[in-house]
Amino acid sequence: MNSIHERLKKIKSESFKSLTITPAEKNEALSKISHALSDNKEFIFAENQKDLLAATKASIPTPVLKRLLLDESKLNDLLKGISDLIAMEEPCFKTTLKRELDKNLILERVTCPIGLIGVIFEARPDALVQITSLCIKTANYVILKGGSEAKYTNKALHKIISDALSDTALSENFVTLLENRDEIKELLTCHDCIDLLIPRGSNEFVQYLMENTKIPVMGHADGICHVYVDEFADIKKAIQIIKDSKTQYVAACNTVETVLIHESIAAKILPDLNNALKSAAVKILGCPETEKYLKCEKATEDDFKTEYLDYIVSIKVIKNIDEAISHINKYGSHHTDAIITENDSNAKKFMLQTDSAGVYRNCSTRFADGYRYGFGAEVGISTGKLHARGPVGLDGLLTYKYFLNGNGQIVDDYASGKSSFNFKNL
Repeated sequence: MNSIHERLKKIKSESFKSLTITPAEKNEALSKISHALSDNKEFIFAENQKDLLAATKASIPTPVLKRLLLDESKLNDLLKGISDLIAMEEPCFKTTLKRELDKNLILERVTCPIGLIGVIFEARPDALVQITSLCIKTANYVILKGGSEAKYTNKALHKIISDALSDTALSENFVTLLENRDEIKELLTCHDCIDLLIPRGSNEFVQYLMENTKIPVMGHADGICHVYVDEFADIKKAIQIIKDSKTQYVAACNTVETVLIHESIAAKILPDLNNALKSAAVKILGCPETEKYLKCEKATEDDFKTEYLDYIVSIKVIKNIDEAISHINKYGSHHTDAIITENDSNAKKFMLQTDSAGVYRNCSTRFADGYRYGFGAEVGISTGKLHARGPVGLDGLLTYKYFLNGNGQIVDDYASGKSSFNFKNL
């Protein structure tokens, strides 16, 4: 067996002990991590500058540099997220169903941690803190592998967190950082140790993981999000929502990449939308109908399949809401899509028929975020339909088990008719 496998087997065995850690002990650990991050912020920023300098020399694209940056503002957001988690209700071992099957035969469904979770994430060092905090609150041990572009920052954050945990009831092994890319291949073979794998990266990378491991994989690949401007849209509202969805943080997976516009409103909105986007240095790629109202480059079919993560947006003029829904379900990534409309019937139709984890009305796609949902933070966004969907917060890092407490009952008595079930919810 390889060294990582042996290491993870020991961590997996130890992880079962976390089930007896109290809510107060978990919150104390989170509090100490928060204080340690704050006390060591200058060290964190200095290490982050090393990553930024190396990335700049390597001509890393600007959107990636924005994700890579960990400054005072982002750190304050992280500390606020930890504070919010501490204040949240204890998520583990909550009874979600209690049923009397028969007298003195009581069934309970109880939430519990998933166990040992592996998270492979892109060059976003703040994700390390968010993921770690959520896993501590849910009593899940976690194996982290961050992008190599953030190696100095990730190493600094992990050391600070590990040192803080050493003075708590939680083991330092609660959070393990892998630093070498080659370790990913070994990690994928550890299906007997890792209960869930959460990737945050390109579509190609996610597909690679799914095809090369027996570990269950949860996550999303591309973030191809849409805003559909309905024929009953408020134009002023639509323009400000589209601009925010595209430019508020262009490198995020919930940034809009394609805008669909009803043909009846195209002449009214496109000139003003063009001015608003051009003022933010957004490059527009348009369909032939779009080109009638503004000067832009032609959008190809491949453009509608592209996650730009840059100041680029595709625009397509369509005939009706059915075409909008059909386009999104075909070209989208099932992440987050929005309709701008004042028509309740159209809004309901769009929100029900659009096959995405998040479907919005009259608001920015940038709201698709665990922190903005009040989850404290998120470990990622899932575009799948099983277990968890959308921003994955505390609930998405829990599973459940059934407890059945009896008093000598045997199934043969029920099969023979000697006893019978009464099925009463308690």
